[in-house]
Amino acid sequence: MALRAIIPVAGVGTRLRPHTHIVPKALLTVADQPILGHILDGLLAAGVTEVVLVVGYRGEQIVEYIRTKSPNLSLRWVRQEEPLGLGHAIWCARHYLDGSPALIVLGDTIVELNWQELFRQPDNVVGVKEVEDPRRFGVVLLRDGMIEGFVEKPEEPPSNLALVGVYMIADTAALRTALEELLQRGLRTRGEYQLTDALELMRRSGVRFRPFVVQTWYDCGKVETLLETNRHLLHRRSNHPELPGCAVIPPVYIAPSAQVEHSVIGPYVAISEGARVRFSIVRDAIINAGASLEAVVLEQSVIGANALVCGRFQRVNVADDSEIRWE
Repeated sequence: MALRAIIPVAGVGTRLRPHTHIVPKALLTVADQPILGHILDGLLAAGVTEVVLVVGYRGEQIVEYIRTKSPNLSLRWVRQEEPLGLGHAIWCARHYLDGSPALIVLGDTIVELNWQELFRQPDNVVGVKEVEDPRRFGVVLLRDGMIEGFVEKPEEPPSNLALVGVYMIADTAALRTALEELLQRGLRTRGEYQLTDALELMRRSGVRFRPFVVQTWYDCGKVETLLETNRHLLHRRSNHPELPGCAVIPPVYIAPSAQVEHSVIGPYVAISEGARVRFSIVRDAIINAGASLEAVVLEQSVIGANALVCGRFQRVNVADDSEIRWE
């Protein structure tokens, strides 16, 4: 049986501006490839054969990326015309909630888990992880190993178990019914239709949910967490090329076509294809494709594709096709 994954990627990514002025959030680079690339690697390795995208902002770029990366994947997409929340996004893909199991994975969050074990669970399953401040997330309440409540961003959380953006829904017809009710009744939380609220409607109607504890969960919602994710992933996805005249401090990833001269690179630096770094010291940074750095000391920085930065020490986030010069 074909395994279907629904991936909502319609978000604008306002907390990641200026980078998301040109690139959709799901295609921002972390470690050696876009966020969505890391997600797809896990899904394809687990046996997912069909992907349904919910696109919005710059959706054509996301569709083209997946077509190029995975040409043999069965790919479909629907458009979310208005940013009315995650529940609304999944409702836009309601025609694919046809009763057969489906995996819902958020397109801006990287998780590392045993997908096969997740797929073998007998009931509807949601990924959860303990967090310090659950008020920022959807939260679940447990009793006897089953979920007894879903709450979206509660002011007084009933637990510290947060939803991580992975939902294995066995009864997709029930989810579709819950989403229809959510919209018909106008049930919004913080102005949006929330998937968490639809899951709670399902639970109240008698649908059973189990938690699936996720140990590794990377949030890529803002620049600080994007860099944090980059640091974590480089421990497993780094290379250590020999660069004459340079000092390379691992972990780093330097693309084969990147040019690095007379520089100190690392730790925690990812340099993409076609980038050029000269006479610079770079640490804890993401340098995107075609970017150029010269005579700078950079840290905790994200440099967009084809951007130019030269001159002196700063902490910057420069979007694609930008140029900064200090004379």
